Amino acid sequence: MPPPALRGRAAGVVLAAAWLVAPALAATPEIAWEPPLEIATGDAERGPWRMNESRFLHVDDPTVAVDDAGGVAVAWADQAERNIYFQRFGPDGRPQLETPVDVSGSSNVFSWLPRLALAGESGELVYLLWQEIVFSGGTHGGEIFFARSSDGGRSFSVPRNLSQTQAGAGKGRLSRHRWSNGSLDLALGPRGEVYAAWTEYEGPLRFSRSTDGGETFSAPLQLAGGENLFPARGPSLAAGTDGTIYLAWTIGENARAGIHLARSTDGGRSFGAHQVVAAGPGHADAPQLAVSNAYLHLVYAESPDGPLRRYRIRHARARLEDDASGFATPVTIATGDDLASVAFPVLAPDGDDNLYVLWERFPEAGGRPHGLGYATSGDDGASFSPAAVVPGSDDPALGVNGSLQGLLMRKLAVDPAGRVAVVNSSYADGVASRIRLYRGRRR
Repeated sequence: MPPPALRGRAAGVVLAAAWLVAPALAATPEIAWEPPLEIATGDAERGPWRMNESRFLHVDDPTVAVDDAGGVAVAWADQAERNIYFQRFGPDGRPQLETPVDVSGSSNVFSWLPRLALAGESGELVYLLWQEIVFSGGTHGGEIFFARSSDGGRSFSVPRNLSQTQAGAGKGRLSRHRWSNGSLDLALGPRGEVYAAWTEYEGPLRFSRSTDGGETFSAPLQLAGGENLFPARGPSLAAGTDGTIYLAWTIGENARAGIHLARSTDGGRSFGAHQVVAAGPGHADAPQLAVSNAYLHLVYAESPDGPLRRYRIRHARARLEDDASGFATPVTIATGDDLASVAFPVLAPDGDDNLYVLWERFPEAGGRPHGLGYATSGDDGASFSPAAVVPGSDDPALGVNGSLQGLLMRKLAVDPAGRVAVVNSSYADGVASRIRLYRGRRR
């Protein structure tokens, strides 16, 4: 069962480290694992919510990207410092920066749930998007900030506020009293374009684009939500090599919510009418998109019995040569077996028609997630390996999975050669919080 929204005390966060080990199936890639790397550690204290005066002392909210040379970049939130930090690691696992770089530089305001993207021949272009809990007069605090680096992350531009709103940007409303922070996404286009999407507590879905590498951004477009409409939630962006932009989201305040999809063929200046891609009898949530060589892929969580019940992980794909206009019937990747629920999937392809899917495991109804599940496909999503637990991710000593602010995250990255990277935070109340990176490679 997905966790409660950020109200009061949450139970914690566990290491989500997955260098995916696939079962021995002919169509499933096998991954050679490497020892995990500990990226950051902190206290594990979380007091009552008092806006930016809250006593939150823990590390959290990691996200990851990989470059084509086998390097890995990681960004995360330090709640005690209220900042977003960045570090990168070489193929040998050694840190490339002397100390983690403070990207947000806003120690009086919480910065949460970043998204990270790399570009350039060696990943020297770094783009970061995150949610900052700025209270500017509305009922909920939240703005969307962006920063970029052209020197591999050694330095970053002054953060830019893309949202400029009082409506609580970055919040994905499930109901009036329950929402997820981190309702935002970042993607890069084939010619260096930068795309950002986010939702607001009040309901709208916004999209903004940059055609100059993140130096300037367009005024945000409103694509869904708004007054007297269902609130948009959990946007996911993907861009094709032909420049087509795909944007998926779900909606709140609706027990039969489906996954909505819109596309732009003019570089993000406009989007066509959205279609409901996954419309079952139950509740669909937390979509994630990815583009492979031949397909647009979608994964999401679905609860046949409605919101906050027992979810399963579903996958659907549409052929790019058919303009990705028709999705095949969704298939179930994981049901959780004896778990209370599985939810919040993350999807990534490599360059050889292999797919990797990661998700949160909920052992107890109403509890925090503990451990990660995964599956892989070696035939571009035609079939998947049986669901399995990421080794070590359910270690009781680590605590429970994060993020404590909301589980709309991107914790998985895969490069074209099949090098896989997963990050997650762990939280053992009163003991320690940790962020770890697990790396592996397809065999």
